[in-house]
Amino acid sequence: MSAAAVEHPCDGEPESLLETANMLMEQHPGHRVEIIGGIITVAPPPDGPHARALTKLMRPFIAAGLDDGETEVLQGIGLWLPGGPEDYAIPDLAVVDADFDEHPVENNCYDPAVFRLVLEVTSSNYNNDLRNKVAAYAEAKIPVYVIVDRKHGRVHVLTEPMGGGYDSHQVCAPGQQVTLPASIGAAVTLDVADLLKAGQRRK
Repeated sequence: MSAAAVEHPCDGEPESLLETANMLMEQHPGHRVEIIGGIITVAPPPDGPHARALTKLMRPFIAAGLDDGETEVLQGIGLWLPGGPEDYAIPDLAVVDADFDEHPVENNCYDPAVFRLVLEVTSSNYNNDLRNKVAAYAEAKIPVYVIVDRKHGRVHVLTEPMGGGYDSHQVCAPGQQVTLPASIGAAVTLDVADLLKAGQRRK
């Protein structure tokens, strides 16, 4: 998702970041508002190719049975982050434990412990997905982070979270197939070229 940082005016008693984020969501329906590293970002609604890539991405997860039984495959579910007192993200796609409803934290966000995988499809502010969210998701101990990098034509698979990053970082180019870790609950293989093609504008 593309995003822009939002500065907070200092008139009178300051609102909390969470209050400001919720106000921005009300003022900008359809936009995605997140707080990462204590900074509010506002992303406009995704473009059509972004949405098409997400639809294409969901299919192998659902075909592998990850949307039934012990897990669910969800778009746009809130993830509470430990990096700051009010930090949270809304990943494009996630594989979560089926009992995630029992683990709410705050602001319609859920405990990171129920997330087995998060996935982002990049837009114009790709650095947020490639840098800031890498650190945030690693700190939250999300086991698998997948980035469909439309800007550079690559798919990144990050595993083994350690502190502010991931110990394993696999970069996959078109023509490659990437098999995700079995820890997500089933064998899932993604075709890099298909995903990147889905995320491109059709002329």
